[in-house]
Amino acid sequence: MIGTAVRLNPFKGGAGPEGTPVPWSPHGRILAERPVFTLDPRLHAGCYYVQDSSAMYVGHIFRKALASLKAPGIRALDLCAAPGGKSTDLAASLREALGDGFLLVANEVMRDRSRILSDNIALWGEPNVMVTSVDPAAFARFPGAFDIILADVPCSGEGMFRKDPGAVEQWSEQNVQLCAARQKRILADVWPALRHGGILIYSTCTYEDAENDANLEWAAAELGGEIIAPEDEFPQYGVRLTRHGNLLKAGEVPGEGQWVGAMVKTAPSGTCRKPDFDSLRPLRYGVPQGTLKGGKLIPDPDYALSLGYKGEYPAIEFTREQALQYLHHDPLTFPDAPRGYNTVCFEGHPLGFVNNLGSRCNTLHPLARRIHMNIK
Repeated sequence: MIGTAVRLNPFKGGAGPEGTPVPWSPHGRILAERPVFTLDPRLHAGCYYVQDSSAMYVGHIFRKALASLKAPGIRALDLCAAPGGKSTDLAASLREALGDGFLLVANEVMRDRSRILSDNIALWGEPNVMVTSVDPAAFARFPGAFDIILADVPCSGEGMFRKDPGAVEQWSEQNVQLCAARQKRILADVWPALRHGGILIYSTCTYEDAENDANLEWAAAELGGEIIAPEDEFPQYGVRLTRHGNLLKAGEVPGEGQWVGAMVKTAPSGTCRKPDFDSLRPLRYGVPQGTLKGGKLIPDPDYALSLGYKGEYPAIEFTREQALQYLHHDPLTFPDAPRGYNTVCFEGHPLGFVNNLGSRCNTLHPLARRIHMNIK
């Protein structure tokens, strides 16, 4: 049986639902049952992310790659990043290993999906993430800019058959070949952006050799790389060893399907000493403290969620009921709280800001993130 899993945010106290540890993720938990996540204020505070346990294996391979590089100032790219599960995993791993000395670019070519990605990065609170929405080929203008690239590419989706019946209907041998060809194009397009000696992590949610091991073999031979031999680390938990990667099959592991492999770039690269990623018109990079209007600083709604928030505003501690009312955009009054901008918190974790006028409060919580379901 597939177990619902979450990954706790180590920089927000590791607060979240209790569960069984995910063997390959230090902050992953497999839950005994699926709660109504929307009604947990800790989710909206970015204390944890709901992510399939098999998808967390990509983060495990990333941490091994990161340890092998042993360098501060790492620049990483998550090429196909929406909705943000792997990006938040990478961001936490980078901060745990390097402190503030890194940059993660999280890219999603589909504009609608990139907005979801941007929201999830905002909730997670990592200021060192830039969110972009460009074609992979756009990164070729920054030769050798990245030390690590994760390409979790679109695929034929066999690993999602149990979760998504529509994936079964869309599967065909022709689609497998189309996906394999598209994956080759994506890898070729982004390859110039990986520095010599940098590491490519390549992953899919399919079991097809043509899209997995064979494509990594193609990339090594045609683009110039050396495949990193996979380790047989978790056979007792159902993780298989393939020619060049690790395969997690639904029904054999607690989660859905996932394949991941890695290689080192041996081909020469140009050098982009100071890449101007601003030219990609990022949707998000860091969080401003606020905006000046009429000589007054209005705090940015996401500043309260950021790991860089310094607690400049008084805090109002909410009950669970009040927190859900705030997230539902219901009217709230706090006549005893300080007038002006206040941080609203649940169990000490900031949810956002309100402007307390005494007789009423104006919320700064983004309308697009409002809870729409019944909160009673």
